[in-house]
Amino acid sequence: MKFELAEWSSKIEVGVPAIDAQHRQLFDLAATFRGDGDQIRVLKTLAILTEYVKVHLHEEEQLMIACHYPGLEAHQKLHRQFRRMLFDLLENAKQMTLDEIAEEVKFLINGWFYNHILVADFDYMPSVQAASSAVSTSENAPADLDNCSGLATVARRA
Repeated sequence: MKFELAEWSSKIEVGVPAIDAQHRQLFDLAATFRGDGDQIRVLKTLAILTEYVKVHLHEEEQLMIACHYPGLEAHQKLHRQFRRMLFDLLENAKQMTLDEIAEEVKFLINGWFYNHILVADFDYMPSVQAASSAVSTSENAPADLDNCSGLATVARRA
């Protein structure tokens, strides 16, 4: 099975180390679909990828809630769409060839997920940065801002 997947790149780092590490892990998991494999291994890997996506998206949404991101509802809708696409793939994978599964994973990661990071995830970074600034400049910052996923360690972007 020939499978080319977009590689992780620093240009898609959002500047939050925990989120960037999760994004990178998702690319690494997707990369396991390269090469030949047996149906059971591919289905197990797809199930792991699906579960990891659920955890990542939940944590990302918690960060947005803590940072009072005004576009949270629209972002959550995008996440629901991605979860649905992965779930549908997992449900249909038993009737698909390994090449078909690989093509679907390639589309989801190279297309949807990669673009989601570049557009939607970068869109909530100003809220993270604003919350980080509020936490670092005020001892009396609201507690939920302090919970904004270790914002003191957020890498600031120009």
